[in-house]
Amino acid sequence: MTHDQTTRKAQPGHPTPPDGESLRRRLLLALGMTLVLWMVLAPLLAPGPTELSYTRFKQAVSQGQVAEVTFERDRIGGRFADPLPDDPAGSGKVRAGEPFETTMPQVQDAELLPLLEKRDVEIAANPAESGVWTRVLATLLPWAILLGGFLYLSQRMQKRMMGGGQDGGLFSFGKTKAKRFRHQDSNLGMDDVAGLENAKADLQEIVDHLADPERFRRLGATMPKGVLLIGPPGTGKTLLARAVAGEAGVPFFSLSGSEFVEMFVGVGASRVRDLFEAAKKESPCVIFIDEIDAVGRSRGAGLGGGHDEREQTLNQILSEMDGFTPTEDVVVLAATNRPDVLDQALLRPGRFDRKVNIDLPDRKARKAILEVHARKIRLDADVDLGKVAVRTVGFSGADLENLINEAALLAGRERQDAVDMALLESARDKIVLGAERDQGMGDEERRLVAYHESGHTLMAWMLPAADRLDKISIVPRGRALGVTQQLPEEDRRTYKESYLRDRIGVMLGGRVAEQTVFGEVTTGAESDLAQATELARRMVSRWGMSRRIGPVAFRRGDEPVFLGREMGQSQDFSDATARLIDEEIRQLVEDIEGRARRLMEEHRDRLERLAEAVLEDESLDRSAIDAILGEPPRSGEIRRIAGAGG
Repeated sequence: MTHDQTTRKAQPGHPTPPDGESLRRRLLLALGMTLVLWMVLAPLLAPGPTELSYTRFKQAVSQGQVAEVTFERDRIGGRFADPLPDDPAGSGKVRAGEPFETTMPQVQDAELLPLLEKRDVEIAANPAESGVWTRVLATLLPWAILLGGFLYLSQRMQKRMMGGGQDGGLFSFGKTKAKRFRHQDSNLGMDDVAGLENAKADLQEIVDHLADPERFRRLGATMPKGVLLIGPPGTGKTLLARAVAGEAGVPFFSLSGSEFVEMFVGVGASRVRDLFEAAKKESPCVIFIDEIDAVGRSRGAGLGGGHDEREQTLNQILSEMDGFTPTEDVVVLAATNRPDVLDQALLRPGRFDRKVNIDLPDRKARKAILEVHARKIRLDADVDLGKVAVRTVGFSGADLENLINEAALLAGRERQDAVDMALLESARDKIVLGAERDQGMGDEERRLVAYHESGHTLMAWMLPAADRLDKISIVPRGRALGVTQQLPEEDRRTYKESYLRDRIGVMLGGRVAEQTVFGEVTTGAESDLAQATELARRMVSRWGMSRRIGPVAFRRGDEPVFLGREMGQSQDFSDATARLIDEEIRQLVEDIEGRARRLMEEHRDRLERLAEAVLEDESLDRSAIDAILGEPPRSGEIRRIAGAGG
């Protein structure tokens, strides 16, 4: 098919439905019209009531064969009670309950009513104005309304089947549910996306190509067909896709991967075809598929067969993306946080040519994102968004937006005119730690929590590679009875072994403090032990930080579960190695715990002072902690106290 033929077929003014759909529509319409016509004509073609002479009617009344009569102008209708000895029409005996009609003579019959009353005949009368045309109209009007409604619905279904409707209906399962945005609907551009400088630089070429495709076409360049945005949730993948379309000034189709698949077989593939057909008519344009892993998972990795509905949808996506011609300027942007489960055919060049990684924002990016979201918020003069950015390590763009909104909600709750720094701090604590709970604790339990959190704090204060202290609190928040907060000095991508060891030491500080002060441990260290064991396991089995294991890595079920891919895989190391790994993990945690215990006993007086201060004030910030503990000991002193176990 030539390009001109494709263009004529795609014109919205001349839609041409497939032959199968047209034939099915015509058969349904013919069947519906036949059914309605039969329902209308059946009552009219049915045999009418038996016509009697007036004399024969009076004889039947006298013989007690009439059950009821109805007077309507000069006509008398009724129903027989018993069969007549003969039928005036000559067609056999009349059945009981059969209707009849007769005409009253012009001369008034004074004997009729007494005769009817004598024979206990039920008498009824219809209004005089009611006639044959009234009965005909009363019979035909409901069916006329039904016929008109059926024709109206048939016309609407015909429009939807030919692509003229987007609001759903009986035959709209196969129509795409993508939301279409035009350039005039949104003025979002690249400048409105803060903190994703590397990703924006990677996508700028796509923007230039969409804005002026002829410039690249003259050079013989082909625009990438697909760009895969990879990053954690909330990092701005959808926002970036809309910014690409807005910057280029082209239409934008947006939908989620799960919207392709329904309970009906073949619906997903049909929606894919409809989506790409609509996009081709609007080219140049952008298609954005969020959470593409919902339909793009590796084929054959699940428990279903090759005819699985999800796999049929994926096959159609692969076919549509591979079928683009160079003149169809349609770019497919897709987002996922699970690139490891995607089908390899989807990732090859020619489909998703580029992969753009979107990481959590660094300190500079966090400040820029905060400034964007704070534009619509009234901020107090004491607010320093730079300090807020420092205290929000690990926050995504969505988390930062939520932080600003939570602070504004707190300001409204407390009836303040502006959001100040204290409200931003409270909002951060609420997001990270959870809302404060009014849970009364007994004196003994409160003292246990105070020493537990003081143990964490003392370890963080003494261990040189640990993150700096920020706050200690015994106010219940979320599921925790107390909390010790640490803030890293800078964003880290790699970690030294000394930092990891000191981090485990801080995790075990609460349990060690309980043993030192009370002579026994409590269940409050459950989460600490789980985190410490997991970190030690990674150090031994993945990062080569064990002298006995050496610089090798072993997979121990820490990968995300993908049904089908993991099934049937055996352990890639021997049982002896597994026992050795377990022994090394236990030895590493025990060595660090012994070191922490020796440090805790050496500085028992500081632990007591810190716990008493926390019991009194409930929360202490960094300045208060430094005033109680003083200057941290030097590394040489720590090594002397810890001994060979360090």
